[in-house]
Amino acid sequence: MEEKDIYSELSSIRNLMERSSKFISLSGLSGVMAGVYALIGAFITYQIVYPTHAGFQNRLFYVTDHEVIFPLFAIAVAVLFLSILTGIWLSIRQAKKKEEKFWNPVSKRLLTNLAIPLFTGGIFILIQILHQNYGIVASACLIFYGLSLIAGSHYTFSDVKWLGFCELILGLAAALLPGYGLLFWALGFGVLHIIYGAIMHFKYKQ
Repeated sequence: MEEKDIYSELSSIRNLMERSSKFISLSGLSGVMAGVYALIGAFITYQIVYPTHAGFQNRLFYVTDHEVIFPLFAIAVAVLFLSILTGIWLSIRQAKKKEEKFWNPVSKRLLTNLAIPLFTGGIFILIQILHQNYGIVASACLIFYGLSLIAGSHYTFSDVKWLGFCELILGLAAALLPGYGLLFWALGFGVLHIIYGAIMHFKYKQ
């Protein structure tokens, strides 16, 4: 057997093993779109919470107003819903291109590992909101999301793990500077997602 044939066979075996142990149909474009949705949501939130030309100074007293809380909650839900819907749609399309099943044992394990930190973080954030600890919400979102990505990275591309670490760092920075929570939130869920999605798209030819 020629050396070229050996490398080809080894590459086929490696790809087969990767398909059986990792979910490789994640779409890079879904990351880009999630980032765009987050930046739009952050811009709308800025217009609601901060007065004109106020900068990113702490404005917690505005957030305690029920007329502000409900629009912010609606924006957060809309961004989350659009991101999830787009991610599922593009990943299903990616799976079809690779002639794979989107819903399989590996994707189930990926979803489980992603869901546990996210669900825990969601409950924690709701508790903080009930106690009016609004200054910690942005950092908690980033930290628990980062933990979720790191946990799920074992069942998909390793690049996801590094995105998780970056989210963790931004979350800790947001905790240190609570008055700039919206800025860190936009960087983490907006800018980082766009950069990550673009890298994934071109790196894996998606």
